[in-house]
Amino acid sequence: MLAPSALLHLSTSTPWILRGHSLLSHRPFRLSSHPFSLIQPIPTITYVSPPSSSKFHGRASALSSSFSGSHDEIKPFDVGEIGSNEPFGNGEMGQHSGIGEIGSNKAGDEILGLGNGASQSIWKQMKDIVMFAGPATGLWVCGPLMSLIDTAVIGQSSSLELAALGPGTVVCDYLSYVFMFLAVATSNMVATAIATKDRKEAQKHISILLFAAFICGMGMLLFTKFFGTQILTAFTGPKNIHIVPAANTYVQIRGLAWPAVLVGLVAQSASLALKDSWGPLKALTIASLVNGIGDIILCGVLGYGIAGAAWATMASQFVAGFMMIDSLNKMGFDPYSMSVPSSTELLLIFELAAPVFITMISKVAFYTLLTYFATSMGTVTIAAHQVMIGLYCMCNVWGESLTQTAQSFMPELIYGVNRNLAKARALLQSLIILGSLSGFLIGSIGTSFPWLCPHIFTNDHDIIREMHKVLLPYFVALMVTPSMDSLEGTLLAARDLRFLSLSMAGCLVVGGVLLWNTAGRGCGLSGCWWILAAFQWVRFLLSLHRLTVPQGVLYYEEFSDRALGHLKAT
Repeated sequence: MLAPSALLHLSTSTPWILRGHSLLSHRPFRLSSHPFSLIQPIPTITYVSPPSSSKFHGRASALSSSFSGSHDEIKPFDVGEIGSNEPFGNGEMGQHSGIGEIGSNKAGDEILGLGNGASQSIWKQMKDIVMFAGPATGLWVCGPLMSLIDTAVIGQSSSLELAALGPGTVVCDYLSYVFMFLAVATSNMVATAIATKDRKEAQKHISILLFAAFICGMGMLLFTKFFGTQILTAFTGPKNIHIVPAANTYVQIRGLAWPAVLVGLVAQSASLALKDSWGPLKALTIASLVNGIGDIILCGVLGYGIAGAAWATMASQFVAGFMMIDSLNKMGFDPYSMSVPSSTELLLIFELAAPVFITMISKVAFYTLLTYFATSMGTVTIAAHQVMIGLYCMCNVWGESLTQTAQSFMPELIYGVNRNLAKARALLQSLIILGSLSGFLIGSIGTSFPWLCPHIFTNDHDIIREMHKVLLPYFVALMVTPSMDSLEGTLLAARDLRFLSLSMAGCLVVGGVLLWNTAGRGCGLSGCWWILAAFQWVRFLLSLHRLTVPQGVLYYEEFSDRALGHLKAT
């Protein structure tokens, strides 16, 4: 107990540190009779003041005996660096320095502090991310891998059919990205329900979203059946009308798999929200094997060309969809109990999905414009672009696992029963570090294939020459993608959807104008790819700024409080 001997007032203009207790207060307090030394602000501390309304969550009961009378809640601040002889929050001398986790006392209450040290925490966190994101990476690789296998097999036999894959994959693959709002809604809603320990609510979300996916899949099947030819004709233009029949054959066959694709997408996202990445990985690994074997038999042996590639991909997508559902079933959920959503549930899905839909449609529209302007440059340029965009998508998705990691783990730290924004910031730091490392690695490996081994994809020297023209912007775009994905995944997990959708729409408008201007000036395929690189870097910088400002979702308590209150209300 502290004796009521001397009354001391601390200045409210600067923070003070009381040796022996990690304490910050702007109220009077009483010191004990045994010696304590009051230290002026240490030079190695950086004080970043939060908004005045920000409150520190936690009772700090271990320190309650140190006060007499009423006192305000302790206000937090962010520590840039702490000297090793001045611990903050753990009450022990000479521990660790740097930014760490929120420590806790014996009673389990949160105290502002370092926890067990930053470096150890970050490395452990990065290990956990790799354990989850490693298998999850395989999920995102399998889809582009199937298209890349199609590209390699068809490119060996026909340059015309290789060119036809460009508009064909736009209709089949790029349009599927539009429905990523279903995947994001599933990940967000299921992960949030699990974070609040509500398994019944998670099952309800899964049933509703599986039904929505099935309906959307049937709609897309009919859409491609009746309007596929018109879309391809409008997309390719009068100069390339000769590739429409081959492209339409590819689109019509793959269109049969739309229901399986979207249902499998929702089932996969639900499994990832439940932090299971191995089950979906097994499903897509088997599906990729089916696709590869089918391509070899139907295209290489039987000579069916682009139609054989489409049949192989379609069969593999059905296999993947059924195995995704089975994986979810093994986790104790019932994926076969689809339910029709009520008007309230539809509104909740719409509130979450509408901004995500705008984000996804903006991204798809930009890549579609990129392929459209490449298509206007001739058959050789289309074929070169098809190879490079196939490789780009294959490498690009390695960062998607970081997006999924953020969506699976961030809701627990932002909205869960044990919410902790300091740990959320530490998680984001780990994601960015891993994103930077993987971006450089993926960019280097991804560039080496078209540079050193272009004959894997085509033997046409004119196409290879066009491919080599875009290697530098191709590398620059790939290098930043994983870090950008981790930032955008955090914004999705925090439900900062308005900013994400508006920023993406703005990037689309500016990028579209630049693409039109670049193509009109005759800058060629390399000019279009430099616009793609700029598109990626601008998205990265905008998201980084949004998450690191003091009023951002990971720093400003009231921002998270408002979002959490809205979440509880819905």
